[in-house]
Amino acid sequence: MTSRIELARVDLRGRTPTAAELRTALPRGGVDVDSVLHHVRPVVEAIRDRGVEAAQEFSEKFDGVVPASIRVPAQELDRALDELDPAVRTALEIAIERTRKVHADQRRTDTTTEVVPGGTVTERWVPVERVGLYVPGGNAVYPSSVVMNVVPAQAAGVGSLVVSSPPQAQFGGLPHPTILAAAKLLGVEEVWAVGGAQAVALLTYGGTDTTGSALEPVDMITGPGNIFVTAAKRLCRGLVGIDAEAGPTEIAILADATADPIHVAADLISQAEHDVLAASVLVTDSAALADAVETAVNAQLEVVKHHHRVAEALSGKQSGIVLVDTIDQGLRVVDAYAAEHLEIQTADASAVAARVRSAGAIFVGAWSPVSLGDYCAGSNHVLPTAGCARHSSGLSVQTFLRGIHVVEYTEAALKDVAGHVVALSKAEDLPAHGQAVQARFEALS
Repeated sequence: MTSRIELARVDLRGRTPTAAELRTALPRGGVDVDSVLHHVRPVVEAIRDRGVEAAQEFSEKFDGVVPASIRVPAQELDRALDELDPAVRTALEIAIERTRKVHADQRRTDTTTEVVPGGTVTERWVPVERVGLYVPGGNAVYPSSVVMNVVPAQAAGVGSLVVSSPPQAQFGGLPHPTILAAAKLLGVEEVWAVGGAQAVALLTYGGTDTTGSALEPVDMITGPGNIFVTAAKRLCRGLVGIDAEAGPTEIAILADATADPIHVAADLISQAEHDVLAASVLVTDSAALADAVETAVNAQLEVVKHHHRVAEALSGKQSGIVLVDTIDQGLRVVDAYAAEHLEIQTADASAVAARVRSAGAIFVGAWSPVSLGDYCAGSNHVLPTAGCARHSSGLSVQTFLRGIHVVEYTEAALKDVAGHVVALSKAEDLPAHGQAVQARFEALS
């Protein structure tokens, strides 16, 4: 018999907290990236200065193995796919098919606006040239993260992709074979056996592999990772683009008395399974549901494989139950929380979900659990955490595109607006801006 856990409770009933008060009152964990920068900076600098040699040293230190080469040989990708469990292969193929279908509809088209006769501005969408896609190791194996990173990059038209994942001692210094198989299924030919902060640094600076072949640097790095990966992204940002500084994963569930407490408990547990820092938060206007969910959580914990990890996550300050007076108040709460994953398990769930303003992804009704989105819904599971959904989006085709404005005016169109340009340049005390326009017509006169 395992010990019973109690989910922390925040009681907002009878109160109308401001947005600022909600941000401090709600359960929130997170990590302090600044606290590890002094550990990560020497790693990044060593790889900047010594390339693969330094990366291999850190692989030995942190992963307990030195891969024979950073780039995984093509035959190892082939072998991993050949030996993949047929059931897993079929599941991955379904996930790829559905994710490609959703992301194909995100493609952007160039748009030309005729501002005036003879004057146009075209917004041209250009994919990033080369992208590094990071797939973590750690507590679990994440072929689904290969799918979620690769598919939108391919849909955007990125020409050069490299997947990077930690070397595994049990697999002879190669990344996990399921990661390799997923990459091969997606048509990715370049996979690097390097993880952690050293992966981010090597993707940023490039180097020469032990085989003598070039490891070309990338223009952008996407994909989740631990605090050290996040710190390395922060240090390398500017030299490369990044998708986000991802924190621990999180779920919020807005539920009323119509929700099934067994479903709610299972979904809270499924997210807590990721990490001891994972956040699982229930927001409800039903005290009876809150009690029933807590009972169901404890019953299900008896048979959960990763019991200790889940129990620690659910008992942490980042998890708990928030009691509200009404679902309207609950909507204010979940918007303030801005969860990475938000489930709506209420009466008329679709209408309630339509009113949500801040969430990485929204899962509507009893039959749309977060775990569906993790694998086979077709949506992307690389999503903003730590409240960043108030201002940021998840990974998408747009992540890998740059909008470039192309301006083309005729002589007549420029002459027509020249006086306004001159007036504004003088107002800003930048007269040379206006003179750059005037010079064109003075030269002609």
